[in-house]
Amino acid sequence: MTLLSHQSDRDDAALVPSAAPSRISPWLMPVVYPLGRFLVLPSYFGNIRVYGREHLPTDGPVILAPTHRARWDALMIPFAAGRHVTGRDPRFMVSADEVVGVQGWFIRRLGGFPVDTRRPSIASLRHGVELLRQGEMLVIFPEGGIYRDGEVHPLKPGLGRLAIQAHTSNPLGNLRVVPMSLHYDPSCPKWGCDVDIRIGQPLAVQDYCDRPTKEAAKDLIRDLGDRLQELDRERTQAIARPKTEASRSAASPWPSVDSLKTVTLHAQHQFPRFERSDIQ
Repeated sequence: MTLLSHQSDRDDAALVPSAAPSRISPWLMPVVYPLGRFLVLPSYFGNIRVYGREHLPTDGPVILAPTHRARWDALMIPFAAGRHVTGRDPRFMVSADEVVGVQGWFIRRLGGFPVDTRRPSIASLRHGVELLRQGEMLVIFPEGGIYRDGEVHPLKPGLGRLAIQAHTSNPLGNLRVVPMSLHYDPSCPKWGCDVDIRIGQPLAVQDYCDRPTKEAAKDLIRDLGDRLQELDRERTQAIARPKTEASRSAASPWPSVDSLKTVTLHAQHQFPRFERSDIQ
């Protein structure tokens, strides 16, 4: 296993001095979570539709792997998979440049912790593995950045390596990776826009641990990418279906020639033609 190197903890701290452990504030979370769920999100957005909540595990270690489409994702994910659904609060791997100032103060107390996406520190990765060993639900954006073009971009390999490492350190934990697709309409969220969140079937990490680590992580990332693309296709098809049906019904207000022929044949069968001799 090469995910966690043999550098000392002192070296890790020197690399990323801000990599303090995350925590859930017992007084801040009960205030912020209902505020976002019942006030901020319903007031700002139009329809927020969540599909596939039945795929969310309610116990054991879980990695939520959503597409990243806006900064609003940090509120949408707890809305779709937070304590009112799974009974627990998500923990977030957050880009280090976002964990600064007042925003950073809130992030650290609401379950987030920094990771340098360009040069991930060993301390941050160890903290993520430790959270999974404790049976937590960890959110990792596998694309590594925000994309608004509606496409699933190549996934970073770090999620796969971290998942394999976490399962190896706790084989009985039954770690699962859950794909999530988020979509805003329009793609750059504004007041009143609609949100589509789709949750796919989880991938069991133990199914990949019968092969070398690099190969296992690569296969896991490949399958995760396929699941994310499948969720996006489901959304596209769901949007196109009502439009197709509406266009067909509005194409012509008059009955077709084939339908008129069918009615005529049916009438002839039900009401046969009478000859003069029949009524004399």
